[in-house]
Amino acid sequence: MTIAFTFPGQGSQKVGMGQELANQFDIARQTFEEVNDALGINLSNLMFNGPEDELTLTENAQPALMAVSMAVMRILESEGVNLATDVKYIAGHSLGEYSALTAAGVFSLSDTSKLLQIRGRAMQKACPVGQGAMAALIGLDFETATIVASEAVGDTNDVCQAANDNANGQVVISGDKAAVERALDIAKAKGAKRAIILPVSAPFHCSLMQPAADAMQDALANVVMNAPSVPLIANVSAAPTSDIEVIRRQLVEQVTGTVRWRESVGFMGQNGIETCVEVGNGKVLTGMVRRIDRNITGMACGTADEIAAVVELLK
Repeated sequence: MTIAFTFPGQGSQKVGMGQELANQFDIARQTFEEVNDALGINLSNLMFNGPEDELTLTENAQPALMAVSMAVMRILESEGVNLATDVKYIAGHSLGEYSALTAAGVFSLSDTSKLLQIRGRAMQKACPVGQGAMAALIGLDFETATIVASEAVGDTNDVCQAANDNANGQVVISGDKAAVERALDIAKAKGAKRAIILPVSAPFHCSLMQPAADAMQDALANVVMNAPSVPLIANVSAAPTSDIEVIRRQLVEQVTGTVRWRESVGFMGQNGIETCVEVGNGKVLTGMVRRIDRNITGMACGTADEIAAVVELLK
């Protein structure tokens, strides 16, 4: 069986995540403590107990989701899973790329924790609260969603871009609030089943995030990176790479670029992947895989039972 490991992005967080793993596995608890030490805050307490509004803050949600993914990854490794020999590709949705790269040995856990804290703060700071927005367009293909975004800008200086090409008929747009709001009516006129504003704190993956991209370029320039043990299918290219300088550049481009998830999963299907294992909290990517390619089996891997099922699969 040919397998890819995928790693979830922002939106998969929830209060209580990781607590069962910490209670049952010493290696998970140690992982969370390492992240706490790297950040200088008790992030695991926030993960386990909330409050939800604080956990949802970008600078907290990003390292928290990575921490759960890495705890799961370390449990899998302790059970004999070997990423380099058991998995053909890795991929992560937005911040999930950092989780994937950490799993593949590109970054240390400490460095990834700090990078994601920087990334979260920079993304939040890049656009004042209330000025930007994101919206999900359900029932439109990517090309039509791109046209909707362009028409919403019109002859204004506003920004509106297709930010996430998540799955067939599931595209997220991002930009100035006024343009995104105009896009809702345009999308419905073009046949969208639903067009809804998302409860996010900033307009991710559009040109308004350029200050955050600049901050990540500086941060990534000074961090140690090793070649990945498994090729990464990058968000911005939907193609695999193991070149660390390409990865470094693509992580910067990713901040303002489109997350090409539909194409990434499509590439996996065209290149022999039979099962996608979602390593971390929630089942968002597993649902997307089902929508993109019915020939790929999606497996969530975030609980003790799910971990045991993946270990059994890989025996």
